[in-house]
Amino acid sequence: MGKKEHKKSASKSAAPGAARAPEDSSISEQDYESQLLQLQIELVKLQRHFIECGDKILVLIEGRDAAGKDGSIKRIIEHLSPRETRVVALGAPSDRDRSAWYFQRYVAHLPTAQEFVLFNRSWYNRAGVEKVMGFCTEAQHAEFMQSVAPFEQMLVNSGITLLKYYLDISKPEQKQRLEDRRRDPLKQWKIGAIDAVALKHWKAYSSARDEMLLQTHTATSPWRVVHADNKRLARLNLIRDILSRIDYAGKKHDLVVPDTDIVFDFSAQALAEQRLAR
Repeated sequence: MGKKEHKKSASKSAAPGAARAPEDSSISEQDYESQLLQLQIELVKLQRHFIECGDKILVLIEGRDAAGKDGSIKRIIEHLSPRETRVVALGAPSDRDRSAWYFQRYVAHLPTAQEFVLFNRSWYNRAGVEKVMGFCTEAQHAEFMQSVAPFEQMLVNSGITLLKYYLDISKPEQKQRLEDRRRDPLKQWKIGAIDAVALKHWKAYSSARDEMLLQTHTATSPWRVVHADNKRLARLNLIRDILSRIDYAGKKHDLVVPDTDIVFDFSAQALAEQRLAR
């Protein structure tokens, strides 16, 4: 379905501010498509297993504008049963939403037995865009940061398998993707007022991201970071990581080992080592 992606690379991600690498520099389209197909077969196995077992799976995909959230989710769900798979991408909150408990509008979309739900952005909007753009007060942000870990603990205690991913891209890559988006007549729906100021607020978004990851990374619901400048490698390794973390029948373990230079556990040390874009 119009996918173009890459060959496994052992090299580290480019340093922040480095020149943008060609999209096909590390994996050919043929290799990417072949690897993606094998991983999508594994995803079908996973879905068959959790339907039989009545499991509930929730994946949060966060990241800056143009980080590759839509494309990654598209590849994950492409061959899954639509009856048991849902993608949640909520718009701006209504006046009624703003007057309710912050998490309330998200609760309605949580998975029930046999469901696989992916949030394309989630309640973490409050820690990112709402904080940076002034859409919430300091008190509301502080309340969220205190409440989110207990909230997620309740979800896990209820039997939900919760996986959280942050797709991290460099500033030059975001700039290029936003420019490409503006020129592409098929991607006009992605352009919004927030996109126009994403680069202007780069440092503020970086600071908000760091605070979010540091304060909401817990043993119960840890963050995984995905280096996403290379879309193909990001998609392949995101899928591998999801598959590696969930038990299912018939798993081909050799296929689902992610590249730890691309997907890694968040830690304060990762920030100190500048493994995330600055």
